Amino acid sequence: MLEITNLHASIDGKSILQGYNLSLPAGQVHAIMGPNGSGKSTLSYVLAGRDGYDITEGDVQLNGETLLPLAPEERAARGLFLGMQYPVEIPGVSNMVFLKTALNAQRRAKGMNELDAVEFLQNIKTAAQQLGLSDDMLKRSVNTGFSGGEKKRNEMLQMLMLQPTCAVLDETDSGLDVDALKVIANAINAMRAPTRSFLIITHYQRLLDYVKPDVVHIQAHGKIVATGGPELAHKLEAEGYKAFGIEQAA
Repeated sequence: MLEITNLHASIDGKSILQGYNLSLPAGQVHAIMGPNGSGKSTLSYVLAGRDGYDITEGDVQLNGETLLPLAPEERAARGLFLGMQYPVEIPGVSNMVFLKTALNAQRRAKGMNELDAVEFLQNIKTAAQQLGLSDDMLKRSVNTGFSGGEKKRNEMLQMLMLQPTCAVLDETDSGLDVDALKVIANAINAMRAPTRSFLIITHYQRLLDYVKPDVVHIQAHGKIVATGGPELAHKLEAEGYKAFGIEQAA
């Protein structure tokens, strides 16, 4: 599904990712954990195609196709989704308009017919109900005036509507209370499928208690330094990053 091979990336001349390798098969959930400054968010931005990052070496493939030459919207049309750590506000653009535009743009790119207003409304109301989002929130401007938890639920609404094949979730659990955390976890678990993969970037074990990952990676200094099962996350929670030879945990 997602293959990252010897990826090197820098920003403003500073090297961040330094020979990054990761293989994420279809149907699996992988978690990435690491201290601040280890390059976790940089990885998510590079995968999504954010401007400002220089790829100096390596490759990223999704379903056998190289992503790096593609624009962000082209990557999204190929099935890549990024749930952002800090969702942006878009004043003046309602959630309904934003999602209908995004969804139909992706359907056109795939050669599919656009959803009409009735089909779209049925789909978004079902997804919003699953996440505990009110009809009023669907009419509000994207993330404008939303609490942190509401913004993260809104990211999950976008994921449920767009139905990506590979979802990269960058600290989707940050700032959530336990009830919101369970809602987010339920949305992820509901979408698990043999044809879909998830890459969950997190600092904490708590989300992984609800979303059981197949593989856990520990990241430091721009690369993966340890890989194993869920027991790695428990070891990190109990012993800290020093257990993995990482001294400057933050």
